[in-house]
Amino acid sequence: MNDRRILDHINELVDEEHALYRRAEEDGGLNAAERERLHQLKVQLDQAWDLLDQRRALRGAGRDPNEAHERSANLVENYQQ
Repeated sequence: MNDRRILDHINELVDEEHALYRRAEEDGGLNAAERERLHQLKVQLDQAWDLLDQRRALRGAGRDPNEAHERSANLVENYQQ
């Protein structure tokens, strides 16, 4: 996967996330399935951004960005800020 495809995927996830937020605003909230989907979207976004960051770091270090790999949701969600 190249950077452009990762960014396109991020944009798709963000579009879906925004649609859920709009629905929540219009309907006064989200149902359980929509809340779960919103959580999944946030995790997938974190994973995609992490993958893109890895690729950029590898490239900056003169290495092959294709060495980057998607990390588990558990790992990405437990990063310290």
